[in-house]
Amino acid sequence: MMTRRAALARPARGAALLVAMVLLTVVATLAAGMVWQQWKAIEVESAERSRAQSVWILHGALDWARLILREDARSGRPTSLNEPWATPLAEARLSTFLAVDRNNNADEGPEAFLSGAISDAQARYNLRNLMDGGKVVPAQLAALQRLCTLAGVGQDVANQLANGLQAALGSTEGNKPLPPQQLDDLTWLGLPADTVARLSPVLVLLPVTTPVNVNTASREVLAAAVPGLDLGSADRLVQARARQPFRNLAEVNATLGRSTPLNERDVDVRSSFFEVRGRLRLEQRVIEEQTLVERRNGQEVVAIGQARRNTLALPAR
Repeated sequence: MMTRRAALARPARGAALLVAMVLLTVVATLAAGMVWQQWKAIEVESAERSRAQSVWILHGALDWARLILREDARSGRPTSLNEPWATPLAEARLSTFLAVDRNNNADEGPEAFLSGAISDAQARYNLRNLMDGGKVVPAQLAALQRLCTLAGVGQDVANQLANGLQAALGSTEGNKPLPPQQLDDLTWLGLPADTVARLSPVLVLLPVTTPVNVNTASREVLAAAVPGLDLGSADRLVQARARQPFRNLAEVNATLGRSTPLNERDVDVRSSFFEVRGRLRLEQRVIEEQTLVERRNGQEVVAIGQARRNTLALPAR
């Protein structure tokens, strides 16, 4: 009798053990899922907090650039590479810019490094000068052709740019191409990306027509902007401004020995548009921000365009 009861109890104990194992597996799976969801939520919150902090810091860097540009305007001096705004900010630990208390609690936070620079947007040829009333200006097209030749891309690129901008900005047809808003958008006009990259140091796309700044432009841009100016004469201007920035176009004329006055629509000694670049390295994350600002009435500095890029920092070798 006892043997029969023991034989019947064995399958029951086996079934109970199997049910217990299934329940344990289900509980472990649910627990793992909950832990993963919690970890994911923490990571998302951490990334969002890091992004918000990074944007706040870069906005602070932009405010710093505005302050420098306003102080430069108050000086009344011409815009030149000898001014404080032209000195780039080398990468430095963020805590060095902040007021740290006596206990040095700032060292407990994550490592953050900030760098930046301000560049004169009018040191480059403005593609907006090509158009006037929806038509291509012949003198400006000739200047762009000279610049493309000096940049090593050929005059056909200048003609392609002129045709594309006229179609985008001057045409009233409904199927016209989108007007480019920044230099990278020139690929919309059919230019290869490598050609745009080669022209980036000498071209800019600003909202309004602007002259080239003689005190900041490269010799290639100067030779293109001033009709009849060769690279040798442009190089002489670059050397002369390094000793003493030009205060007006009369001094530029005197240096070149020209009898014909320079056109103020082509060149000038002051600038209104600048590009502010900020770079924040926070642990393994790098955020780069580029802002186009306009200095209005000498005192007001307004941001009119912004682009941001996120990358991963390369490991040190």
